[in-house]
Amino acid sequence: FDPRHYLGTHCYGFPKTGPHRLRFLLESVKDLRETLKKRGSTLVVRKGKPEDVVGDLITQLGSVSAVAFHEEVR
Repeated sequence: FDPRHYLGTHCYGFPKTGPHRLRFLLESVKDLRETLKKRGSTLVVRKGKPEDVVGDLITQLGSVSAVAFHEEVR
């Protein structure tokens, strides 16, 4: 979770991520984690700027051969 998406960001006077959207995101991530766990896998969730967190995670895991990402559409 990139904190820049949740703190003081507004589009047309509306918060980019309000309380309802945030609740939906958190419930969705929780459900995905539980589904993956039932299938013998897991979901790694981190909070921070992706440009910092991804590098740290790769270093921590050690055996990463590929990283996939998407760019937010603006």
